[in-house]
Amino acid sequence: MLERRNKIVLVVAPHPDDETLGCGGTIQKHIEQGDKVHWVIFTEITLSQGFSLERIKARQLEVQKVAQAYGFVGTHQLNFPTMRLDTIPKVELVSALGKVIKEINVDTLYVPYRGDAHSDHAAVFDACAACSKVFRYPTVKSVRAYETLSETEFGLRPEDNSFRPNLFVDVTPYIEKKINIMRLYDGELSAFPFPRSDVAIRALSQIRGIQSGVSAAEGFMSLKEIV
Repeated sequence: MLERRNKIVLVVAPHPDDETLGCGGTIQKHIEQGDKVHWVIFTEITLSQGFSLERIKARQLEVQKVAQAYGFVGTHQLNFPTMRLDTIPKVELVSALGKVIKEINVDTLYVPYRGDAHSDHAAVFDACAACSKVFRYPTVKSVRAYETLSETEFGLRPEDNSFRPNLFVDVTPYIEKKINIMRLYDGELSAFPFPRSDVAIRALSQIRGIQSGVSAAEGFMSLKEIV
C-alpha cells in the first residue's frame, strides 16, 4: 500500500462562510490528517458599497476567529468587491488566485459550484478552472466543487444539470464543530427553514450520509484527479 502523502489544500471561498457551508467538515478532516490547509477569500465588504465601518471591522474579526478555529496555515484575502465579481476582468481574478496557488504549491483545490445562484460564485469557479491548467499550474492534481446552502439549491439556470456529487467525505465527527464555526459569522445563521440554519446544515449532511452509508457526509463533484 502506498504511504499517504500530506497535501497542500486550498479552499476557495467567494465570501467568508462559503468555505464552512461547503466543506467545513472536510477542512477539519484534512487538518487532522496532517494536511496543510489554506483559505482564499475573494471578496470584501467596503464603505463604498454601503457597509458601516463597524460592520467591516466585525467581519474582519469574524474571519480571524474562523481562521483560528480551523487552524489554517494561511488566510489569503484578495479584497475584490463583494457582489461585483462579474464586473471584474477575468484576467485580474485569475492573476490574483494564480499567484497564491504558485506561492504555496497547491495540489488540492476546493471550489464553488458554477451553477450557484450567486454570480460571484460563477466568476470564482471560472478563475479556478483557469488556474487548473496543468501546463501553467502543474502542482494542481485535484479539483473538487462543493455545494453551498442558500446558493447551490437555488440555481435556476435551465442549461445546468444541477449539483451531482460523485465524491463523499465522512464528516460524522466534525459536523457539530462545523455548525459552531458557522455561528462565528454574526447574522448568517437563522431559524429553519432558512437554508443557512443548523437544521439545514445537519439535514444536508444526513442526505449525503445516506448516499454514502455514513451518519454525516459532505458531497463534492470531482472535476479533476491526477494520481
